[in-house]
Amino acid sequence: MNSLLELLKKSTDFLAKKGVGNARLQSELIFAGTLGCRRLDLYLQFERPLTREQTDLLRERVVRRSRREPVQYVVGETDFRTLTLKCDPRALIPRPETEELVGFVLEKLAAARPAGTPAARVLDLGTGTGAIALAIAAERPGTRLVAADVSADALALARENFALNFEKKGVPADVEFLRSDWFENVAGTFDAIVSNPPYLTRAEWECAEPEVREREPLSALVAENDGLADLEKILRGARERLAPGGFVALETGVAHHARLAEIARECGFSETESRTDLSDRPRFFFAR
Repeated sequence: MNSLLELLKKSTDFLAKKGVGNARLQSELIFAGTLGCRRLDLYLQFERPLTREQTDLLRERVVRRSRREPVQYVVGETDFRTLTLKCDPRALIPRPETEELVGFVLEKLAAARPAGTPAARVLDLGTGTGAIALAIAAERPGTRLVAADVSADALALARENFALNFEKKGVPADVEFLRSDWFENVAGTFDAIVSNPPYLTRAEWECAEPEVREREPLSALVAENDGLADLEKILRGARERLAPGGFVALETGVAHHARLAEIARECGFSETESRTDLSDRPRFFFAR
């Protein structure tokens, strides 16, 4: 019977030999996700003996990771702000940058809709796993949300994540799931329209790691017109669907902000703002 530490070392060596970067971290994420504990808790139980069933499952998952399947798909979930989200190939894996976007949106909603005012109405376009809409629902109770996606599979995953984080815990949240190609089936106006749409160029996608290029849905990553096509479509469509004082918040490519500012002016937005991500790259664009 292997101890946790023995199998962790073997897994790390195996992943390193297969060319997987950060092999120790990747092994720890697999072990924590499989054993149902936090990654740091592994260090408190290195001598823990593992059962045959646990060992077999861990080995199977390490092999999957060695074949460049993303660790989030391997363990079936990922953390996103206060939530645990189910992850699989039906939708893009939520990134840390999108967690930053949610933080900025919550900040702007708090300024525009302070306590005691009517609940904000927010549209999440291209919801995927549901990450943005569900994070806002969790951190700003009472917000009325519409989570839209053209993919029926992605919407099914988002609904599963809603059940996991709200329904099964008895936590109330007002989230409507809508199948829509961007604004096609969207009705009404919103205080905020938020989106992390496809924004990679084909060249950027071709240079991406195999985990991204071969495993995640291409349609959620790459856009025409040097990555601008969907960003422009959302920005042009948002103006008439925003309530007075409302804003649109976009996660973007790093070369897009100058053109987006031009489009915003053409559409009659009165104010635009660019913000950088934690790597100091221009990643978030806002128009009011």
